Amino acid sequence: MTKQISLPNILKTPPFLQKVQWVTDPVGYMEKAAQQYPDIFTARIIGFGDTVVFVNHPQAIQEILTNDRKKFAAVAEVNKIVEPLVGNHSVFLLEGAQHKQRRQLVMPGFHGERMRAYGQLISNLSEKVFSQVPQNLPFSARNTMQEISLQVILEAVFGMYEGERCQKLKHLLGSFLDDFWSPLTSSLFFFSFLQQDLGTWSPWGNFLRRRQQIDELIYAEIAERRQQPDRDRIDILSMLISARDEAGQPMTNEELRDELITLMIAGHETTATAMAWALYWIHQNPEVHEKLLQELDTLGDSPDPMSIFRLPYLTAVCNETLRITPVVMLTLPRVVQEPVELLKHRLEPGTVVVGCIYLTHQRQDLYPQPKQFQPERFLEQQFSPYEFLPFGGGVRRCIGEALAIFEMKLVLATILSHYQFALVDNRPERLQRRGFTLTPAKGIKIVITGERVHQKSLENMTTTSVPQ
Repeated sequence: MTKQISLPNILKTPPFLQKVQWVTDPVGYMEKAAQQYPDIFTARIIGFGDTVVFVNHPQAIQEILTNDRKKFAAVAEVNKIVEPLVGNHSVFLLEGAQHKQRRQLVMPGFHGERMRAYGQLISNLSEKVFSQVPQNLPFSARNTMQEISLQVILEAVFGMYEGERCQKLKHLLGSFLDDFWSPLTSSLFFFSFLQQDLGTWSPWGNFLRRRQQIDELIYAEIAERRQQPDRDRIDILSMLISARDEAGQPMTNEELRDELITLMIAGHETTATAMAWALYWIHQNPEVHEKLLQELDTLGDSPDPMSIFRLPYLTAVCNETLRITPVVMLTLPRVVQEPVELLKHRLEPGTVVVGCIYLTHQRQDLYPQPKQFQPERFLEQQFSPYEFLPFGGGVRRCIGEALAIFEMKLVLATILSHYQFALVDNRPERLQRRGFTLTPAKGIKIVITGERVHQKSLENMTTTSVPQ
């Protein structure tokens, strides 16, 4: 007789309805579940097997993430939902020693001198893109931020600055992700029976053909770079091509492709969304906007990127943006390896567990008035990695976190110093599913109302114009 595994706080809604709501309205689904069971509940949703335990209590999240590979392990099988996008050699789908080794190869690309080298690039790109946006005409903040973040990731990851291949890849990636990230088309990844290639006109057939076009460009770039190695290049592709494992073997073309596509998809989409949300919250709260401008003005007209990065209030604004509207909903899933007790609930081996980032960030006991945008909370208190976790945690924490935060701060500082903005619609933006992430439903419509002169510049002009 098969032993019945007991699961904590099982939601009573029929599984099929849970799956539909999870795909179409994940925020509503999570908030309703947390009203019944505030700390831990069992969901019947798609993408993690039949059932998954959602945890949003910091102590329990800490236990899950710090016991990685012992009581709880990241098992590739439960991440298979992303394989059509990133391939089976992606760091998302590697386990154990292979996963650790791949992270060690990729991580140096997002730290130290390489990061400093990206600083001026990010500021220049921000100025270039926004200088081309017409004033007094509404535009989508998210789409414009995506243009910046896609170019940053192409230059940081590929070392691609210009040329036909760069433009093709940029165009294909943008349209590829836009077409397949709506709540409706996201269902292609969650319902495998929809993954039918019925020709170019069919959604899945279209997806496969676009993916092939992108792959052809990536493999062409890999082949060219293998033939013409350049030790002076600082991009991640060059670094990975020259990397060797413990046996002295280089990465295969397929491994390179999967890692590059993972970094591009995970790196530019999420950062663009976070930057757009930051613009929204800053302009929804005039006192935050004013305080931020005062801080930016202390740096003068041509601030050093590292000086911008260290600004405390800008850091608090970015953190509060990532708290109140996190781009990623969940930590990567873990699978229970041995019987364990979590929040007084016994979990058996094979149980899939996720830390719920969204619900943790909405906890009243951690963040009083959680629906209010209050950057000051990050100046007044230090939150643990299990209370504030916009980039996940444990050994699966986002590799590109440092670049994302650096880019977010530099882009915001650059454009807010140069332009005056106004929201087109003051009605609240809501979170909507975009593939595996959360995004602003209306894209955050904003308008440039004019150029901005720094307060210090005005003072200097006044001083120099007064007769002595």
